[in-house]
Amino acid sequence: MIRIIRNTITAVLILLSLSCGHTNASSDLADRHQFFKKSVSKPIKFDLDKIKSRGTLRAIVFEGPTSYFLYKGQAMGFEYELLKHFATYLNVDLKIIVAKNFDELGELLNSGAGDLIAHGFTVTLDRQKSFMFSDYLYLTKQVLVQRKPKNWRAMKLHEIDKELKHDPIHLIGDTVTIRDHSSYKMRLENVMNEIGGLIHMNIVDSSISTDELIHMVHKGDIKYTIADNTIANVFSYHFKDLHVSTPISFSQRASWVLRRNTPELKSALDAWITQMKKRTDYYVIYNRYFKNRSSILRHVESDYYFNRTGEISPYDDLIKKYAENLPWDWLLLASQVYQESRFDPEAKSWARAHGLMQIMPSTAEELGITNTANPEESLRGGTSYLLDLWNEWQSIPDVKERIKFTLASYNAGLYHIKDAVSLTRQLGGNPKLWDDHVEQAVLKLTLKKYYTRPEIKYGYVQGTEPVNYVKDILKRHRLYQSFFEETI
Repeated sequence: MIRIIRNTITAVLILLSLSCGHTNASSDLADRHQFFKKSVSKPIKFDLDKIKSRGTLRAIVFEGPTSYFLYKGQAMGFEYELLKHFATYLNVDLKIIVAKNFDELGELLNSGAGDLIAHGFTVTLDRQKSFMFSDYLYLTKQVLVQRKPKNWRAMKLHEIDKELKHDPIHLIGDTVTIRDHSSYKMRLENVMNEIGGLIHMNIVDSSISTDELIHMVHKGDIKYTIADNTIANVFSYHFKDLHVSTPISFSQRASWVLRRNTPELKSALDAWITQMKKRTDYYVIYNRYFKNRSSILRHVESDYYFNRTGEISPYDDLIKKYAENLPWDWLLLASQVYQESRFDPEAKSWARAHGLMQIMPSTAEELGITNTANPEESLRGGTSYLLDLWNEWQSIPDVKERIKFTLASYNAGLYHIKDAVSLTRQLGGNPKLWDDHVEQAVLKLTLKKYYTRPEIKYGYVQGTEPVNYVKDILKRHRLYQSFFEETI
């Protein structure tokens, strides 16, 4: 199970919403510098044994086009995908804590709100005085971001190269725009000491993102800035006039961050990273977000990319409209629509269910739906059916439990779930609780010795389907809530 909590999160603007230039790219390592300088409380004592006892790993992440984002209604991101693997390795659930900004990271970690920070921080001796770092997940380096000559397309490669800076020593006497309180600023100061020459630093406010500075280079507003090569490479794919190949630093380790008093968690994390980096899965995930730039561009420029559009699907307005008829929020309905059809109005199942709400032909006829491919008709009919099912479970006093019974009934059929309630009662369970009670009876109805019992009227059920259906919808609902800050 994966749960997501938003820590007073503000809307995050995406990597390539370049018309306004504001972004929070996940691989912008310099933004993390302030976190290590900010005063934080003494770390709580909560190591791996207590995490396993609790049964949940709490991971702090940021929204961004490579770290954690919503695309076509589904959570994605480099850190997010790795965290799912790590939680499975520990045999615990995963709870995502979405941080608002870098300033609060140290406090979120040391206070115990999260067990680790899943973001690629560079490891330095100074930072290791306050926190522990995992084995590195990948290597990165800082590069100079500069603009090619205006007429570069008409020039030969050697002519372009002649106009560019290929070594930091060539920056002596020139000006680089850099953000205050960043590791880029620290690195540039070290470079000046190493080359024995003055590079003028145009210091801008720490609230200005590296992404915005890169955009300013592209627009010609500033000459140079410094960025992490992973994010610079993504921008250079989009902005062909940018050159991002001049190194400013040696290779640096990008690692996750832990409290200093969690040696067992660090040991497990390091062992998992070593194991993971030997697997194809790791490189598939890494390449998806850092190498396959065209794929990332398709994501962030798509109308399905929530971080830019603020929409889960093209049908958000219709979903909101018909959710008004239901006793739960529109995000839960959106999660169910995704589960049914992935927001594809032409989706068809093997059983001939069709449309956004996957309505069966017989049900469509009963509900007066003439075109199940029509999004509005499908949502109108599907929500009408959901309300009928909701009313069938008036005996369930708890609202959240009643929602689970309603969703399960939509998937498996009302009378199969009523059979499961009867079986639960016969087996001594609580017929008004879904988790570990009625859901277990649903699973048992897959077995002949249960579905042939005399009190079972409607026979066999493929029990894993409705059980996973309910879990997946509710898990995704919590994810959607993390972006919208809403509750049931």
